[in-house]
Amino acid sequence: MKSVVVMGLLLSTGLVAQDSMKAVPPGFDAKALDTSISPCSNFYQYSCGTWLKNNPIPNDQSSWGRFSELDQRNRLVLKDILEKAAAGAAGANATAKQMGDYYASCMDEKGIEAEGAQPLAAELARIRKIQDMAELADEVARLHAMGSSPFFGFGSGQDFKDSTEVIAQADQSGLGLPERDYYLKTDAKSVETRTKYVAHLQRMFQLLGDAPQRAKSAATAVMTIETELAKGSQDVVTRRDPKTQYHRMTVTDFEKLDPHFEWAKYLSEIHAPALATLNVVAPDFFRAMDEVLGTASMSDLQDYLAWHYVHTEAHLLSTPFVTENFDFFRKTLTGTTEQQPRWKRCVAYADGDLGEALGKLFVERNFPPDAKARTLKMVNAIEAALGQDIEKLDWMTPVTKVKAMEKLHAITNKIGYPDHFRDYSSVKIVRGDLVGNSERATQFEFKRQLDKIGKPLDRTEWGMTPPTVNAYYDPQMNNINFPAGILQPPFFDEKLDDAVNFGAIGAVIGHELTHGFDDEGRQFDAQGNLKDWWTPKDADAFETREQCFIDEYSSFTAVDDLKVNGKLTLGENTADNGGMRVAYLALMDVLGKRIPPKLDGFTAAQRFFLGWGQIWCENDRPELTRLLTQTNPHAPAPTRVNGVVSNMPQFKEAFGCTDGQPMVRTKACRVW
Repeated sequence: MKSVVVMGLLLSTGLVAQDSMKAVPPGFDAKALDTSISPCSNFYQYSCGTWLKNNPIPNDQSSWGRFSELDQRNRLVLKDILEKAAAGAAGANATAKQMGDYYASCMDEKGIEAEGAQPLAAELARIRKIQDMAELADEVARLHAMGSSPFFGFGSGQDFKDSTEVIAQADQSGLGLPERDYYLKTDAKSVETRTKYVAHLQRMFQLLGDAPQRAKSAATAVMTIETELAKGSQDVVTRRDPKTQYHRMTVTDFEKLDPHFEWAKYLSEIHAPALATLNVVAPDFFRAMDEVLGTASMSDLQDYLAWHYVHTEAHLLSTPFVTENFDFFRKTLTGTTEQQPRWKRCVAYADGDLGEALGKLFVERNFPPDAKARTLKMVNAIEAALGQDIEKLDWMTPVTKVKAMEKLHAITNKIGYPDHFRDYSSVKIVRGDLVGNSERATQFEFKRQLDKIGKPLDRTEWGMTPPTVNAYYDPQMNNINFPAGILQPPFFDEKLDDAVNFGAIGAVIGHELTHGFDDEGRQFDAQGNLKDWWTPKDADAFETREQCFIDEYSSFTAVDDLKVNGKLTLGENTADNGGMRVAYLALMDVLGKRIPPKLDGFTAAQRFFLGWGQIWCENDRPELTRLLTQTNPHAPAPTRVNGVVSNMPQFKEAFGCTDGQPMVRTKACRVW
């Protein structure tokens, strides 16, 4: 459990829709352009217009974009690996057998349908027998270990003030809706969503066997408890500030926040190591939790635990549960109209539960040794460009520049895959027991996280599996992480010129590096400690420039009447703008005085920007855009593209734009 969110490139919105392998699309496609519009009027539409027209969203997706195309190819590789493992290929080792048995269990639709809700029966019976707070704490511990999240989350993480120390952490959780404001906002859309959520709760209780009136009562109880927990929860903008996430205290003081909960019983049941202190991420939440435990009836608390358990496992059960779960969380919240084929879901579950074992085979098939070397070469070029940029800043004083360069030079680069893949040999996988397999894999991970407490920090650990189409920066580790899954077209294409590659994967590299110096990342020093290394003058200058981004992005419309949240998206917007700027500087350094000939009718500078524009070609359902705008720190794709280029004089020069055109901002924003 990491209370500071690592800064990634995007939010994954699901698996892919096509069943057959397609040819790998190029990193740049001139046929994707919409040349009926000027690049100076709407660069996103210019870059992607024809692609958007020709690539409608598949029915089983909430979005479809260039990320999705690559994710499709990666998932088909994983499917082939898992199918061969499930078939029991000759010479298969124990790990392959584990993966094969897991996948076969997931694909056993006939067996899953026959079981219905039976895999949950024993645990639900335990929940219904809870009589006091000690038994409730025992059950919460069991559910946490199995991957459910009633009330709160508990795990391990680096100490904010000493990044070499791994300590216990307790944080807010326990909500079924995506974010606290879903419970508290009074606009018509929020009220409608809550009404549909309560109806969903009632139907789920009925699937578990409750009569309609009893199910309605249980749904109301769950909604009441979750609403009270939401009132004590931090909102998504507050949680972006690491200073609000660090409250190290003794276990005794922690227990005083929520005396109704049997903390000693809980810690014993999860087999936590002896604790003197821990980080309580959101103290007010635990005060709200104490109020709930002090006022709710035991029957209502049982309903709440039962809901969170079935909610966690619903996607693994028979069709009625899967369909009901899909109808609310995918259809209502994201607009997806059709359930994905079972194989796609099973590939995702295997990647989630046995990810590094599966990822090892993916890397062997899909990430040749020289790919890491090529990526590192580009990383080094962009790091050098960021260093040059810092040195030339006119708003930063020399003393803070020294600290900034110290942090930049301390950033470590993790490319492709871990040095040591995780050992899952202790996870018991039984063919025909899908729910049990998933729960045991989750118990393994829960224990692995707790076992870190008090142990030396492992800086080689990854937070994403190798096939993942994403990347991230970790401010406490002070490292950038690029899984093998993203180091392919359209992000990196060895057949294309430097200009396109620097505009695509180069900008992504710059994006992750710049996260170390955004409004959140800048609060951590070179060693990953929460420490103020800025002079007051520099901090004020930084915040003035950040306000420019807040104002700019808050002016963009996300969907309908909903604006982009400039404060929530500030870190990603800073990283997008800074990443593109340093990637452009790096490209110019690589080209030197050489002026490459035009390709596809475009100069190197124009192809650089088109490389950026086209990685974001994406169609999104309005429901998904609304959800992400309220919960996710990334702006919508059109905003990410147009927001960046309109701030760059290099873009204006490359396409011959003039003052007053939409892609030329009168007051351009810049930090890095």
